[in-house]
Amino acid sequence: MRHISIQVFKEILEAQKDNPSVDFINVCMPAEYKESHIKGVRNVPLDNIIEYENDFSQKKTVYVHCRSGNRSQKAIKKLESLGIKTAFVNVEGGLNAWEGAGHETSQISSVTMPIMRQVLLVAGLLILIAFIGHFFIHPAILYIALFVGLGLTFSGASGWCAMASMLSKMPWNKNT
Repeated sequence: MRHISIQVFKEILEAQKDNPSVDFINVCMPAEYKESHIKGVRNVPLDNIIEYENDFSQKKTVYVHCRSGNRSQKAIKKLESLGIKTAFVNVEGGLNAWEGAGHETSQISSVTMPIMRQVLLVAGLLILIAFIGHFFIHPAILYIALFVGLGLTFSGASGWCAMASMLSKMPWNKNT
């Protein structure tokens, strides 16, 4: 797996955007892609990436990015394990680095709340419900707060959030 910086990626994207043997993909969830993405880069969610195996095997090079770089590495490992001979290149830092460098992004207009705000809202509500429920329903309900806290800790450590993944599949977050 090769890695390139955002600056090199920007130069390649501008020079190769019309080259049919090169592909540029964002492996974020559709709702995240709607929030912000790099113009000229298509969305191929990590959860569905194997469905695009034939597309990728027809390409010479596929540049892969996500929000931070974690999911793009997972996507490349998954595709390489299928034996695809295409050169997959991970864009270091992903969309965060792109925006941090001051490069322009595109958004698909949406009234949907960003996924991470949805995660924070649901996590906060679950913890609040567990705290109040432990007084009025049963003390063991407080374990919900523990479960949410463990999930958030795992998300912070691994870069993958189960709650965000579940929320992205909700009807209001589907690509239309």
